[in-house]
Amino acid sequence: MRRPPMRIFTTTINVFRFHDWFLSAVAFLLVAVGFAAIYSVDLSRGSSDKLVYFPRQFIAFLLGMVFLFIGGSVHRSLYQALVRPLSFVAGILLVAVLFFGETIRGTTGWFVLGSLGSFQPAEFAKVALILSFGALLLRIGRRFDSFQFLFASGILSLFFAGLILLQPDLGSAAIMMGLWIGMLLAATKQKRYVLLAVAGLAVAMLVGWFFLFQPYQRERFLTFLQPERDPLGAGYNVTQSIIAVGAGRIFGRGLGFGSQSQLRFLPEAQTDFIFSVIAEELGFMGAFFVLVLYALLLYRLLTLARRCQDDFSAYTVVGVAWLFFIHIILNIGATIGLLPITGVTLPFLSYGGSSLLINFFLLGIVQSVSRSNS
Repeated sequence: MRRPPMRIFTTTINVFRFHDWFLSAVAFLLVAVGFAAIYSVDLSRGSSDKLVYFPRQFIAFLLGMVFLFIGGSVHRSLYQALVRPLSFVAGILLVAVLFFGETIRGTTGWFVLGSLGSFQPAEFAKVALILSFGALLLRIGRRFDSFQFLFASGILSLFFAGLILLQPDLGSAAIMMGLWIGMLLAATKQKRYVLLAVAGLAVAMLVGWFFLFQPYQRERFLTFLQPERDPLGAGYNVTQSIIAVGAGRIFGRGLGFGSQSQLRFLPEAQTDFIFSVIAEELGFMGAFFVLVLYALLLYRLLTLARRCQDDFSAYTVVGVAWLFFIHIILNIGATIGLLPITGVTLPFLSYGGSSLLINFFLLGIVQSVSRSNS
């Protein structure tokens, strides 16, 4: 029996006909809230005629629309065929950035592209890892209890995470391993495999603590366990973030009137602590609105995953949902002092071109694979 030819693109009619506009609308609303917060942070730099972050983020948003359309236009079969090349390219980029990358805030994780901005290979590696999980599950069929998936997915995840730790970028490395654990939970009924993976991660963390983690990363974790350890040093960021979140109360101080962000007490307000800006200036209602949007985003993704007609599509969508979930938990948990600060961005809200483009591309992939056989 001849194998049907691989399709590269879906017809434009099908792209728009089967496009999930609800999912895109939720993402657009999140971006709109992010724009408002980033604009406010920009105001703290001086005046409205000297905006820096907002125009760059707006350009990234426009490019994100292109990525969303392209990602949704590519046929599912092409994603399956490109899994190995994408993983290979991701690995090469993670190695190359260690030698030729730009060091920003102590992390050598970006390629600077001149006036075009910068590119973070770790974001691209997340896409490759998610597609690899889906392809691997498709290849082993319904034998999800097989040790094969645990081993193969674990090796790839550890490879990516190890290279990212060398930058060093603890947050992105944690996301890679979190994706692995999440896919194990979704794919296997053998919970002993999950326990084995968690035990392996514990050993890896112990090794990383002594040989890979930088002094400031260890200090962040120790400060999380003991907040009063260094209130003006390692504990300063989270202290200011908690003050900002609490100061917003119910309705906030008003956009552009948050003392923590406007007076620059809140470091990296446009990226790591964008949720703190929203909570202070838009209050509990604004923060709650963001959480509702995220809940709708995740719910819609899981709904689409259940509707998929093949394992590759279903587990790819699950992987995207799990990636967003990890980002949300790590970022918001850090801003309110429940988790250590790892520098993880908040999807569709935080400033950052690479993050926004990849997030929209992931939504495009979801749009593509969720159409299944349409």
